[in-house]
Parts: sequence; structure tokens; C-alpha cells
Amino acid sequence: MSLAHTAAEYMLSDALLPDRRGLRLKGLRLELPLDQMVKFVAVGSPLLLMSLAFAQEFSSGSPISCFSPSNFSTRQAAYVDSSCWDSLIHHEQDGHGQDKAKSLWPHKALPYSLLALAVVMYLPVLLWQYAAVPALSSDLLFIISELDKSYNRSIRLVQHMLKIRQKSSDPHVFWDELEKARKERYFEFPLLERYLACKQRSHSLVATYLLRNSLLLLFTSATYLYLGHFHLDVFFQEEFSCSIKTGLLSDETHVPNLITCRLTYLSVFQIVSLSTGAIYTLLVPVIIYNLTRLCRWDKRLLSIYEMLPAFDLLSGKMLGCPINDLNVILLFLRANISELISFSWLSVLCVLKDTTTQKYNIDTVVDFMTLLAGLEPSKPKYLTHQVCDEHL
Repeated sequence: MSLAHTAAEYMLSDALLPDRRGLRLKGLRLELPLDQMVKFVAVGSPLLLMSLAFAQEFSSGSPISCFSPSNFSTRQAAYVDSSCWDSLIHHEQDGHGQDKAKSLWPHKALPYSLLALAVVMYLPVLLWQYAAVPALSSDLLFIISELDKSYNRSIRLVQHMLKIRQKSSDPHVFWDELEKARKERYFEFPLLERYLACKQRSHSLVATYLLRNSLLLLFTSATYLYLGHFHLDVFFQEEFSCSIKTGLLSDETHVPNLITCRLTYLSVFQIVSLSTGAIYTLLVPVIIYNLTRLCRWDKRLLSIYEMLPAFDLLSGKMLGCPINDLNVILLFLRANISELISFSWLSVLCVLKDTTTQKYNIDTVVDFMTLLAGLEPSKPKYLTHQVCDEHL
């Protein structure tokens, strides 16, 4: 019998989690994986396309090539290219024969508009970092620590029960005290459950998360408007008519009124415009999916931690509308599942519990570990019959 108790003690000691008291979790994820992907794509793709635009401009030299008159010198032709690129205005005549000027400034502003887009797309990330991350990190540190501690308390409680059973000469006294402790709910540690229940009435984290993704959708819509209104208007225009008869050249008769110029990197402009629209079109479903995750609970995570005493948020039907801070915290607990050491143990115990519920009434990890330690989770039947015979 002593060998069996020694084996049970070893088993329970191995089931205890390492004490991480005073240890700050360095690898804590404060952004969900999909949010990180959206951030890298939304901010990184404009910067990548901007570098492509600058590289094309530096490698090919002048971004335009004007067809200057044959009597112009090399310096005069270079002046025409520079002047037309500075103005970047297309002159044409409408149906009534009147001159009409059309600005082609989106070509010149392309790299800088991409830089501005990257900065704007980073603003929701900054909002999350400064408005939500400090509170979220403290919540996660406390909850992860308490979940692991609650599991350890359950294991230590079973160790204590095993020692009392060894020292108790009368098994009736032990089982009577154990049943009394269960009725009085001595095994429950409701601090964490009450803290999580309070988080259902808090909405600061979920409001910040909704605002972050709403701003991303708003800025994406503004990007569509910018591309459709400004880029689409000059998307296919490769040549334009430029006028250099301004200032001192306005009275020169040998200078033609209009000079035809060609945009040498129109293909880069088209590729960048199409790539930007396509990338943000693909991001929209991901952003919407991030928002829809707030409309349902992660019941699998909750069901596993139902094994802990006094953690009946799911079975106690304490969950209401999922749009609150608790649901956001559950999403981040799922993202930081590697930091929850107790999760793997409880997952195994949940699987084993399903195979033993036909014989025993097992509700918590205390009941299951009691069974594994060699004690029945409830008073043995032969002791119950013995008590009945004594009364008779």
C-alpha cells in the first residue's frame, strides 16, 4: 500500500507546473496573428511599391522624354524635359476649340502618396499600441498566472487529500470530511472567475479593437477613392502636350506652342496602381473576418478550463453578448496558448475524462487527479453499505 501511495505522490509531483512567480512573460503576443499580417501587408506593401517607383526613376533617368524641335541644342532639350516635368500639365482643345489644361500630378506624387498611405495605415496600429496594449498585457499576465496557479492548487489539494487519507485510521471520517468540504465549496477559488465575469461588463478593449479595424476599412475606402478619382483619370495616358512658352520664352517665335512628351515609366505607374488596389481588396475580407470573430465565444478554450474548480462560465451560462473585453481577452489567450502551460495538461485530462464519465462523476481536475492517485472521487459503496448496516 505504501508503494502505491509513493507512486501516486510521484505522479502528482510530476503533474505540478513549474513556479513562474516573478517571471515576466517575454514572448507575450499583444497582437493577433491575422492583425499582424494585416499590419505588415497594409504598411509594408506601399513602402515596397514606393521603393520600386524610386528605383525606376533613378535607373531610367528622366521620367519623361519630350520630342523637342530639331533645332534645339542638347541643353535646350534638357530644359524642355525639366520644364515639362515640373509643370506636368496636358494642354488640349475641347469640342468648342477652346484650350483645356489637365494636370498629371499623380505621376509626380506617386512615391510620396505611397509613403503617406503607409503612414496612414500605421495609425490604427499606434492607436492599439498606446490605447489597448498596456491594459491588455497586465490582464493577460494576471489571467495566465492565475490559470496556472489554479491548476497547481488543484494538484496540491489532491496531494493534501492523499496525505490525510494515509494518516486517517477511520475511512468514514475522511470521506465525511471530504463530502462536507465539497458541499461547502472549499475546493473552489472564485477570484479568477469573478475577474473574468467583470470583464464582461468592460468594453474599453473591444472598443479600441473595433476602432482599429474600422479605421483600416475607412482608410482602405479612401485609398479606393483616391485611386479611382486621380489615378484612373491618367491611367492610360502615355503622351501629353506640354507648353513651355512662359516667362522669357512667351514671345519667342521659334519655340512651338506645344511639345509632345511621353511618360517613360507609365508601366510602373500602372503596376503600382493595380497592385495597391488588389492588395487592399484582398485585405478587406481579412479585416471583416477579424471583426466577426468578436461575435462568437471561443467555447473550446472555455470548456477545457471548466475542469478547474469554480470556473463555470460556460456551464453556468454566465456568457452573454460576446462583444466585450472578455471575448477579446479569450482571443489573445488563444494566441498565447504556448504561455499557458496548464492548457496542455487540461486538454489531456478532458480527453481522459470523456472515457471515464460512464463509471465516475468527474467534474473537475480535483476529481480526476483524485481518481488517478488511487482514491475514488466519491465515497466507496462498501463504506456506504457498512454505515447502513450499522444503523440497522
